[in-house]
Amino acid sequence: MSYPYVLLSAAVSLDGYLDDTGPERLLLSSPADFDRVDAVRASVDAILIGAGTIRADNPRLLVNSAERRAARLAEGRPEYPLKVTVTATGDLDPDANFWHTGGDKLVYTTDRGAEQAAHRLGDAAGIVPLGPGLDWRALLSHLHDVRGVRRLMVEGGGTVHTQLLQLGLADELQLVLAPLFVGDPAAPRLFGPGTFQAGRLRLTETRRIEDVVLMRYEPTAPGTGPVPTAADRHWLRTACRLAERCPVSETAFSVGAVVVAADGTELARGHSREGGDPVVHAEEAALAKIDPADPRLAGATVYSSLEPCARRASRPAPCAALILRAGVRRVVTAWREPDTFVSSADGTGVLVKGGAEVVVLPELEALAKAPNTHLLG
Repeated sequence: MSYPYVLLSAAVSLDGYLDDTGPERLLLSSPADFDRVDAVRASVDAILIGAGTIRADNPRLLVNSAERRAARLAEGRPEYPLKVTVTATGDLDPDANFWHTGGDKLVYTTDRGAEQAAHRLGDAAGIVPLGPGLDWRALLSHLHDVRGVRRLMVEGGGTVHTQLLQLGLADELQLVLAPLFVGDPAAPRLFGPGTFQAGRLRLTETRRIEDVVLMRYEPTAPGTGPVPTAADRHWLRTACRLAERCPVSETAFSVGAVVVAADGTELARGHSREGGDPVVHAEEAALAKIDPADPRLAGATVYSSLEPCARRASRPAPCAALILRAGVRRVVTAWREPDTFVSSADGTGVLVKGGAEVVVLPELEALAKAPNTHLLG
C-alpha cells in the first residue's frame, strides 16, 4: 500500500490541553500562526478532521488567502484542498459549515455508517465505506491511489491524532505551544492513553511566531514485521538521498544505507564507493562503523535504497550475508536488484532464508533509481 505524507497539526496550552473546547472554544494560536496554518493548508492536497471536531467546532477548513488560492489554481490544482472526515456511525450534521464551504468533501466510514451518512448528507459529499470497522491504512491508501492525495494535513481532534500516531502512520507532527494555562480538567488533551513509538521523536524545527512556539517533530522508531510505518518511509528516503552522494560509476549501482536501532537511534549510515573505496557497498560501509558486539543490532533495521546484494565478485561476503552476520533481522528497501550486473540476483531470498524480514516500499523506487538512470537504459 502507498500512503500520502501525513502531517498532524495542533495547538496546545502549557498544561497540555488541545485547542478544541467546543462552543466556548479557546483560541491558542496567534494571528501570525493562523496565517502559517493557512499557508500549510494551501500547500496540501487534502485536510482531514474527525466527525467529533465538526460537531464541537463547526469549522470551515478554508484557505483564507485569495493569493494562495490563486496560486493553487495557477498550478493546476483545485482552489481548495479536498476536505475529509472520518466517522464510525455516519451521524453527521448536514447544516455544518464543513459541507457548505470550500471544494470537494469526502466521508470515510463503516459499512453501517455509510447508509446513515448518505441519508443525512445526500450529494453534499462522497462517501467511502471501509468495511465493518474504520481501517486507517485502507483510508490512506484510498486517498493516495484513488484521489491522488500526496500530502494530507490532519487538524484533529485528539482521537484522530492518537490513532494515527499509535499506528505509526503520521510522518510529521507540527505542534504550537501557547503561553497560557487552561486548568479545566474536562478540556481535551492532544493525545489519549495508549502505546506510542519507542524512543524519542526527532525535533526538526523550532520557530517563534509572536508569543507562540512552533515545534516540528518526526517519528524515528522503525516498524516491526512486514507492516511499514511513517518512520520506515523517513529512513528509507534518507538512504535514497545518501545514494546521491555516490561517485558515478558505469559498473556499479549507487546505493545508500542507514542502520537504525529499535528505539529510533541511528547507528550508522553509508553509501557506495564511500571514502574513496571503489568497491565498497552501502550496507557494508554502514555496518563497518558499528561495533559487532553492539546489542542493539539484534533489534535494528537496515534501510537500503537497493535490495542488498546476494553475490559479488569484489569482496568475499555479499551484503545480505553481512547483514545476517551482524544479527540484523529486518531490512527495508525501495527496489529489487535488476539483472544489470548480476543475473537472477535475490538478496531478499538470502535474507528471508536467514530469518530476516524484508519490506519493500515501491513508492520510493523512483527516488532510489534516480542516481542510477544512466545504468537502467
